[in-house]
Amino acid sequence: MEPSFITLTPENLAQEHLCCIIRSKKPHPGVEAKRRWLAERIPEGHVFRKLDVNGTVFIEYAPLETAWVPVVGDNYLYIYCLWVLGEFRGKGYARALMQSCIDDARAQGRSGICMLGAEKQKAWLSDQSFAQRFGFTAVDGAPNGYQLLALSFDGTKPQFAPGAKAQRIDSPELTVYYSDQCPYIAQSVELVRKTCAECGVPFHLIRVDTLEKAKALPCVFNNWAMFMNGEFVTVNLPDAAAIRRLLAKRDAESGH
Repeated sequence: MEPSFITLTPENLAQEHLCCIIRSKKPHPGVEAKRRWLAERIPEGHVFRKLDVNGTVFIEYAPLETAWVPVVGDNYLYIYCLWVLGEFRGKGYARALMQSCIDDARAQGRSGICMLGAEKQKAWLSDQSFAQRFGFTAVDGAPNGYQLLALSFDGTKPQFAPGAKAQRIDSPELTVYYSDQCPYIAQSVELVRKTCAECGVPFHLIRVDTLEKAKALPCVFNNWAMFMNGEFVTVNLPDAAAIRRLLAKRDAESGH
């Protein structure tokens, strides 16, 4: 029998896995943080739809008005994630998930759908060339090559919030803005904490825990953003080596 899709609800959220990190026994802090976050977002219209398999096949989107990103616009949906990995690739599941989002947006009378992209595909962002095949185009831009992609049904366009284009902060220290939207965030936060402590350097971890904070962020954001020397670096989740390279580059530029 062909696998079917499941949409998470308050009733099934506790027992369904969340696709990115699948644990059957020992709880995972990132997964449980995401589950708590979803419990508050689902009543706001947030949608997490996945294939009923033990794998990574899902789409996640929300009304733009309540999406935790520095993007503004009237009557749009915002896609956080669309991922199909491993053995499930090439079977039409990504197309089915994207089409379900488009159908949902039209059924709700939405003006369109938007998502974060870039001039060239960046890691930790959904496949923008795939989205472009559905008609998504760049409607706004930000420094470092980031773009806001949108599929407009009525000619209106969303845009980055004004702060998202600043991509600067006052603090020179390694600074990370993060939310609980992605299950990998918890381990990345701990990795930054551990690596900076080993290197003996100060750092700031800023938890984005309200919609207001998310809309006012000083950079593009999909659940994570790093700054160094006051400059935006990336929305990518780093490994320890990447953090050390960033710290080494800072030291070299400052002459330490």
